[in-house]
Order: sequence, then C-alpha cells, then structure tokens
Amino acid sequence: MKDFKFSDFDLSDEIQKAISAMGFEEPTPIQKEAIPAVLSGRDVIGQAQTGTGKTAAFGIPILERLEKNTFTPQAIILTPTRELAIQVAEEMNKLGRLKRVSALPIYGGTSIERQIKALKKGIQIIAGTPGRVIDHIERRTLRLGNIKTVVLDEADEMLDMGFLDDINKILKTTPAERQTLLFSATMPSEILKISKRYMKSPEKVKIPTDTLTASKVEQIVYEVRANEKMEALCRLIDSEDSGLFLVFCHTKREVDDVASNLKLRGYEVEAIHGDFTQAQREAVLKKFKASKIDILVATDVAARGLDISAISHVVNFSIPQNPESYVHRIGRTGRAGKEGVAITFVTPREDKQLRLIKAISKASIRRGKLPSVEEVMEARVESLNEKIQEFVDDKRFDLFLKMAEKLSEKTEPTWVSAALLKFLLEGYGTGIGQKEPPSFADTGAAPGMVRLFMTVGRAQNIKANDIVKAISERAKIPTKAIGTINIFDKFTFVEVPRSAAEEVIEVMHRSIISGRKVAVAPAKPRGKTTR
Repeated sequence: MKDFKFSDFDLSDEIQKAISAMGFEEPTPIQKEAIPAVLSGRDVIGQAQTGTGKTAAFGIPILERLEKNTFTPQAIILTPTRELAIQVAEEMNKLGRLKRVSALPIYGGTSIERQIKALKKGIQIIAGTPGRVIDHIERRTLRLGNIKTVVLDEADEMLDMGFLDDINKILKTTPAERQTLLFSATMPSEILKISKRYMKSPEKVKIPTDTLTASKVEQIVYEVRANEKMEALCRLIDSEDSGLFLVFCHTKREVDDVASNLKLRGYEVEAIHGDFTQAQREAVLKKFKASKIDILVATDVAARGLDISAISHVVNFSIPQNPESYVHRIGRTGRAGKEGVAITFVTPREDKQLRLIKAISKASIRRGKLPSVEEVMEARVESLNEKIQEFVDDKRFDLFLKMAEKLSEKTEPTWVSAALLKFLLEGYGTGIGQKEPPSFADTGAAPGMVRLFMTVGRAQNIKANDIVKAISERAKIPTKAIGTINIFDKFTFVEVPRSAAEEVIEVMHRSIISGRKVAVAPAKPRGKTTR
C-alpha cells in the first residue's frame, strides 16, 4: 500500500505549494482523516492532542472553502490561550499566503485599539481567546454574521479554564447553518454536551490510542531518588550536543528551585509559572522560541498552548499526576515531523503511578540508565571536536593559529589544550572539571557538623522552624539531624551534618524561604562573642 500524500487530497495549487514550502511531506493521522470530512462541509469532532497537526487538519479545508474577495470574518477559531491563538493565526497565514488570506489573532492583555484597526482592514479568519472575542462582539468591532466555520480548538482546556459560558455566548452569535469543528485531547461529558447542542450529525475522527502519545517521541524513564534529580537532569542535558529542553514541575516553588539551581550551574535557563505577568511570560517564551535560552522550566498551567516545534526534549522532573497530563506534556516534543525525547524521573515510591500511566496511555516507555561522568565527558569532547573542525575551516583561523604558536613557545601544547578544555568544560553539573567543593575545614561547628551561613534573618520574619522544614524537605535529611540555629537580624547560622553539608548548600543556595531568595555558604570560624 503506497504512502498517502497531501497531493492525494483534492487541494488547490496554492495550498499544495504552501504545504510544500512549509516542509510537510505527508499528512498526520488526524489530517488524513479530518481534511476530507471538513472539506465536505460536515461537522467534525476530532480527538487529537497538541502536536498532532490538528491546525492544518482544520486549517487547510477552511482556506479551501473561503469565498474569494469577501473580506469579512468567514471562520473563527477559539483557543484557550493567547499563545495558541497567535500560533494558529501564524500557521493559517502561512498556509493561506498564496491565496492572499488574512488571519488575525485577538486576545486580551494587549491593545484592543490595534486589533480594531486590523479588523477594519478586512480579515477572513479570526483566531482568538473567548474573553477578547466577546469584548469585540460587545463593542461591535467584530461581527460574526458571515461566519461559515467555527472551530473549538483544545476544547477540554477551554472548559478547564472556565470558558464554557463564553463559548455558548459566542456560538449563539454565529449563523445556525455554520460548520462546527471541535478538537480536543480528551472527551469529558461537558464536551459531549456542547457537541449535542451545537453540532449536526458530526463525524467523529479519533486517533488510535497508540498514536495519542506521539509515535515520533522516544519515551524514557529514569528511577532516581528525589535528591538526585538535579544531578540526573544536568547529566542528561550535558550529554546532548544541542536542543531545547522543556522541564515540567508540579509547583511554582519547585519551578523556582529547579531554575535557580540550573542557573547556578551555568545553564541558560528561564522559568514560567502562574505568578509571572503576561508580559514576563511572553518575554521568556520569545527567548525560548528564538533559542536564546536552552532550558525552560514550567508548570503545566504555564505551558498551556505552548507550541514550539524545535523542542527536542520534554523532562518530567516530577511525574505527571495523571495519564492525561503525561500525554499533554510529551506532546510538546516530536512535532512537525521531527523526533523528540520524553524523559520522566520516577522515585521508588512512584512506580505505581508510572504503571498507571503506561496502562492508560498505552505508552511504550523504556527504563534508561543515566550516563556516567565519563560518558558525558566523551560526548562533550566529541561535540567540541566537531566545533574545532568548523573553526579550522574559518577564514580568520590563521589569526588564532599565530596566537596558539606563541602560547606553545612557553608552554607544552598539550598543557595548553588541557587548560582550554578545563576552562570550557568546568562548571557543568556533570562532575566534569567540577570546581572544588566548599571548604568545611573550620566553620566553628560541633564535631561531625558543619555551620552554614544564610542571608535571611529576623528582618524577614524567619523562624527556626522555617529553616528546619526547608532543609529537611529539600535535602531529605531528618529534622533531628539539624543542629543549633542562631537567627540574627539579617542573617542566620545553622549546623547540619558534615555528610549532608554539600547537598544542603546545593539545594538551598538561591532557593526561596518564606518568600525570600537566600544565599547559603560555609560559615567562617566563630568569634568569641558568637554563641
């Protein structure tokens, strides 16, 4: 049986050329099933997660069915987030470029006046969030009387975010004879109620469960203890030559802790969660999309609607709380025909949760072994060797060759190379060329203990219990093992077991205690006046 191609659809030359220019070779399962159904004018319910190509699945037929020379909205696509609205509009504009079709994203948090001006110029397709769409309807700057197609994109997420009333209100303002398309990763009862109320004999298109978890995503689980996760993450990042890593955490605090620790280790990383303003969030996503940072740490909510095809690795720093969340998370990689890797850290206690994810999602998840320090070093050196060859081929290489010859006159060439390798590889979280551990020779602590200095005190309303709880939870040591605590106005001294001191500094430095970011270091020897 021959492979199915986009050319097998009855599509216009303009769309075929646009598809080819975007690099698409063959339709995804959802596109193969949905495009003919939508082209026929029928209502369609598509069960498809983010990243399966659903935008083109509904976008291509919408573009083919538009009336030429009619410059009022003929299709409206409702999305849960502004990021998804922007991404959908961008893809519609790329697909419709040769047809000279205009798609406009409309969403809150930005100038409505600018959107009004764009609408006045004549727009055929709207991609918007429900709240801002209603704003325009009420201002009469958006009229939906000529709408031919309505799309509810990621419908389950819109309902999770409380948009049900808004969706009902918008659908009531569109013509009764419209075509209605509904795409959702899951099909809760509320989604089915909407379909019964607003859709006419919809054709159901469901991707088989085994493709719901993304066939182009390699899924790996690593069993690690909670206090070993950061080291494991760093080794995996360092073993890769390049790529964008999206790291998922359960809570805002965990996001802050992970991002802070990665920054301290020298990685280009940013974080996003519910406490970020929309402007901050957009700035971070822009940097990530442009590859100005390599790692983004986020909560599930903050990553909703995120659609960046270049994400090479998704890391579940904390195991997802349910199989649906797992499917959503790993769907952020392996996009646009590219291969991706989904990594999940599991503690020994979480094995039951992993089995549940495997059973329900039908995911093929293999157990992996973390690369050793030596293996990471070899990967780094191999990558460096390739870059060296690129530099040798550069026209300006002769200038640096002369510098190297001068260095070699006074120092052995091998020593020069070793020193440069140390400079390049030092500071990663892998153990390669690691900096010397902090000195615990004399911190003024009791025998077997190390006294640490922390930059928080009474002025920040810090109490001894706050210190004990933070160290115990993050360094995974018993509360009884923590020794004397002296809290002063702007700083604190705390004694911890010598065997756990490095771990305590690693997890506590630049962490948050009672809303305050702290620095932690070995204390200097006690003075006579210090208790």
